[in-house]
Amino acid sequence: MENKTVDKREIRTVPLTELRVQSDGERPVIEGHASVFDSWSETLGGIFPFKEKVRKGAFARSIEKDDIRALFNHSPDYVLGRNKARTLELMEDDKGLLVRIFPPDTQWARDLTVSISRGDISQMSFGFTVIKDEWSSQDKQDVRELIEVKLYDVSPVTFPAYTQTDVGVKAMREYESYLAEKRSAEESINTKLQEKKRLENLKNRFKLM
Repeated sequence: MENKTVDKREIRTVPLTELRVQSDGERPVIEGHASVFDSWSETLGGIFPFKEKVRKGAFARSIEKDDIRALFNHSPDYVLGRNKARTLELMEDDKGLLVRIFPPDTQWARDLTVSISRGDISQMSFGFTVIKDEWSSQDKQDVRELIEVKLYDVSPVTFPAYTQTDVGVKAMREYESYLAEKRSAEESINTKLQEKKRLENLKNRFKLM
């Protein structure tokens, strides 16, 4: 089943990914992957559990046309970079969504680079809305594949943000819609099978007459 929608913003965090501070010769650069392609997430959705993965190409259109920020902990009070200002570089490589941030020369940004260098902050996250996704079942587990998303921000984060309240609510709503369509499809198949069986019975009766 395919779903095309733009809804509430969601947040995903990449667990145990590399996040590092380098230098381009004059200034520090924060670099890492905010998303990894074709890697199943942990179980999401609370009472309506599902798993999720991002397909290659999901960010391509958004990177090209959208105004995207790099924030610290997804807070608009701590802007690290912006693609339109060329202080944030985003690209899809073979692994996932590669992020290069050129942070401002401010005290809080310098403190952040120290924390990343020490390993105190080691994860990245991205905020998005779904443009196009696909639901299915795999090994009795409901799964969602993100085909295209609108990217709002990428953020080094102190704590993982996989389980957000609005994500759980959105997941529940989408999951219920998915189940309703799945039931409708199954009922349609059952109806067709019953009609076929009824037709075969009628044919057999006429043959016996």
